Amino acid sequence: MMTKTILGRYGNDLSHWVGDGFPVRSLFSYNSLGQHVSPFLLLDYAGPHYFAPTTDRRGVGEHPHRGFETVTIVYDGEVEHRDSTGNGGIIGPGDVQWMTAAGGIIHEEYHSSAFAKTGGPFRMVQLWVNLPAKDKMAPAGYQGIVAADIPVVDLPEAAGTARVIAGTLGDTTGPAKTFTPINMWDVRLNHDADITLPLPDGHTAILVVLTGHVTVNGTQEAGEAGMVLLSRDGGGVDIHADGDATLLVLTGEPIDEPIFGHGPFVMNNEKEIRQAIDDYNSGRFAQAAT
Repeated sequence: MMTKTILGRYGNDLSHWVGDGFPVRSLFSYNSLGQHVSPFLLLDYAGPHYFAPTTDRRGVGEHPHRGFETVTIVYDGEVEHRDSTGNGGIIGPGDVQWMTAAGGIIHEEYHSSAFAKTGGPFRMVQLWVNLPAKDKMAPAGYQGIVAADIPVVDLPEAAGTARVIAGTLGDTTGPAKTFTPINMWDVRLNHDADITLPLPDGHTAILVVLTGHVTVNGTQEAGEAGMVLLSRDGGGVDIHADGDATLLVLTGEPIDEPIFGHGPFVMNNEKEIRQAIDDYNSGRFAQAAT
């Protein structure tokens, strides 16, 4: 089967603050790329940034979501999460939080008090994953996935390793439970490595370069905070690492439904957005548990 073709390279050199704890670069969004990135909605890359020690709480206070899931992957630092389902916890390097907002959730995200006290390097990714219409009002949920529970696959020819967070790579299956077919691999490539990654035919496929520099399919270069969007047709991609590199590899079965978003809500039409706003303003979203 032929390899997937390159549809475009995207990125963002400009960062903005989310609260006072997350200096992020938005690498892609449904606002600009629409169905081309379905089932994914957006990806924010926070950091790398060095935080000085403090006794203040850094982060984002209570805010609502409906209609999708948020996936947070920590590379450096620690993030503490609490939400209105009573779930929460602290994740550090290598850990993942997979929060299903679905029918509605209120949550908050802060640096952990221990990390705030010591300070240090901070780097994380947050991805929004869309839900199909039949699941948008499902009960909210939470998956706290620690690094020890994420299987590691050795890539051929000593090219590096891949942590399988969701989906499968070869015979290895990741721990995350998803509503639609999704692969999420945290890939570390060694200097001068060459690898052909098998990607499902028919899936949206995205390569996000977090550190280092790679060449995709022999032609497209991409460095830190660069994203390469691939065609749905085809069964793989060729990657050359020009130095040590860290990539987030995302594939997913497209959700062929309208996307209608407003701030923290992503539904299928304006009526559903108005209902979400009314439900939140009327207190039908519970407050984050203390």
